[in-house]
Amino acid sequence: MDYQKENSKIIDKWCSEGWKYGQLISHEAYQRALEGNWNVCLTPTKFVPHEWFGDLKGKKLLGLASGGGQQIPIFNALGAQCTVLDYSSKQCESEHMVAQRENYHVEIIQADMTQKLPFPDETFDIIFHPVSNSYIEKVEPVFQECYRVLKKNGIFLGGYDIGIDYAFDNRKGKIRHPLPFNPLADPKLYKECVKNNLGIQFSHTIEEQIGGQLRAGFQLTHLYEDTDGEGLLHEYNIPSYIATRCIKI
Repeated sequence: MDYQKENSKIIDKWCSEGWKYGQLISHEAYQRALEGNWNVCLTPTKFVPHEWFGDLKGKKLLGLASGGGQQIPIFNALGAQCTVLDYSSKQCESEHMVAQRENYHVEIIQADMTQKLPFPDETFDIIFHPVSNSYIEKVEPVFQECYRVLKKNGIFLGGYDIGIDYAFDNRKGKIRHPLPFNPLADPKLYKECVKNNLGIQFSHTIEEQIGGQLRAGFQLTHLYEDTDGEGLLHEYNIPSYIATRCIKI
């Protein structure tokens, strides 16, 4: 079952309906970034500390599953040489629209991050990977590929759902599903996801995600927690996301 094609279609649909993660940044926001006034997110609400990036001028940066015309234009304004890889045609279109509007170059690749990344070894200085592995079944191969295409001492910045919101009904305040949440292993759950236009999503543990980065060879340098920004978990300040900064050693 090629669930990634299903997910690509549903994300295109969400973008057409005004999905907040598919809304390209304004010209004014791009201009502010040119002046050094900027922020980006890896998780729903918290901004990534600027010191996690270092000086971006001249750096080769990959936005992995980071289409939509939100973060990549900022990195371009800060002087990075940017490539974005995303499997959603709508998200790639948004990247092209901003680049055309602001007259800069960005390499846009529509591809599936669960496959071998279409880059030589040690291509990038930085990979920026906002929350997206909720839509893939196995995360460790992605971390291994990121390690391969990063240069030595390269920076890997990622945002991750830690799974609690798949168990918890954030509106009704009840436990709704056992973990792991995996529609490919449960036909009833698969039908529920399709019926409710959720895409085919998967829960992943901290062990899978931080442990997977460490097993790939990365060294963890920083992390922070975040909430979803809405719902009961947010109201009670219960973290359901983490962001990590790792380096290739």
